Amino acid sequence: MQSKSAEIMVGLFVAAGVAALFMLAMKVSNLASFTDEKGYALVANFDNIGALKVRSPVTLAGVHVGRVSAIEYDMANYQARVHFTVKAQINKLPIDTTASIFTAGLLGEQYLGLEPGADDKYLKAGDEIKLTQSAVVMEQLIGQFLFNKAAESKGGKAPDTAAGPVPATAPAKMPATAPPQPTVPNKVP
Repeated sequence: MQSKSAEIMVGLFVAAGVAALFMLAMKVSNLASFTDEKGYALVANFDNIGALKVRSPVTLAGVHVGRVSAIEYDMANYQARVHFTVKAQINKLPIDTTASIFTAGLLGEQYLGLEPGADDKYLKAGDEIKLTQSAVVMEQLIGQFLFNKAAESKGGKAPDTAAGPVPATAPAKMPATAPPQPTVPNKVP
């Protein structure tokens, strides 16, 4: 009789462990909430979405306010078009709200972050957020860093690619002397 109850206890313990692993897998894969609250749909275009996926979180001031519902490629603009839903309670987002793609931690998942603007008019269902900031691609940053280090090690200065190419024949414009500084007389009381 005692061995049968021990077997039942072990079976319940194993079943609880399997259930816990299932819940953990659902939470990690963002499938834990199949039915999000109803809200309104918005759209934003990005040059690069990195590893943003459908069902990625949408945050406002760090608070989860929605999810990415669809991602497609816009052939007219050559950009990624991200469709997302925001909870109905968040109904006063100004039309100059900014949408940016961030990474949770150093190697975490990517999410869409919203930063409200200051306009008096608010976004409605189906509106497009015009102000966007694309994802930072770690491979491009590392490649740029290595390129700059390689150029510095050859004795030259790494080109500033953000400002564009600098013509080789452009004369350097440096003042011969520093401009005179105004003097302030010392007053002794």
